[in-house]
Amino acid sequence: MESKTFRGDFFKILDKFKSRESFAFLRFSDGELRLLQGKELVLAANYNKIGKRVRKSHYVEEDFKNVNPTDHPHVYKKLLEAYLHKQHNYYVGLSCRCCVGNRDFKWMVNLYGGEDEFLTWSNLVVNANYPLFRQHFIPELQKRRVVFVLNKSADLSGLPFKVVKDFRIGTNCIVNDFDKWEEVSDWIREYSVHDHVFLFSASSLSNIMTYELYKRYPYNTYMDIGTTFNQDMNMKSVRSYQVGGKYAKKVCVW
Repeated sequence: MESKTFRGDFFKILDKFKSRESFAFLRFSDGELRLLQGKELVLAANYNKIGKRVRKSHYVEEDFKNVNPTDHPHVYKKLLEAYLHKQHNYYVGLSCRCCVGNRDFKWMVNLYGGEDEFLTWSNLVVNANYPLFRQHFIPELQKRRVVFVLNKSADLSGLPFKVVKDFRIGTNCIVNDFDKWEEVSDWIREYSVHDHVFLFSASSLSNIMTYELYKRYPYNTYMDIGTTFNQDMNMKSVRSYQVGGKYAKKVCVW
């Protein structure tokens, strides 16, 4: 297998998007990594908790999470299914070694079953690739029928493309909106939705929804785009890579 590059994988996905070849792109970042490892994950106003480790931190309500694989085994089971699923053009983005360390990176690759062409970076559209994402994907999104799954507080009026349908989720959506994919699935089936682009900005729930929908309706494209449009939607949750912070020029490595 040829060596992966951060920029190379980005343009591979972009080429599929521009040619209207359907695919799914999921993002298993550090939070999803910890959940897959069976650890409790709490993001609260003034602290975070990962397993038994508690640290002071600050989060806005949009980012709040409270998930424990022991208390929410259905969440853990479905997230694991989404991570291990194999299907043509089903791209699983994982946390790279430069972000979580070599040990956790190898753990994720081994859990997946080894490297293959559909394993990529969870950071593929952020960090140093974020300007490329804005430059190349926005003009393409302006040509497509876009469906957006996103936070209930998001304002769509500032987006640089049109949205034909939106589905809203709330705080701690991975638990509280666990079955949201069923509502979206009913809509796809009822209106025979084809060749649409489904964007997800729904934290860990994005992976479960993408998994369930791409299995059933592989003739649409499904992308977890994380926080890439938060500034356009007047969201409080803005990331370092968006404002010239330390991750803005970070080229992730495999």
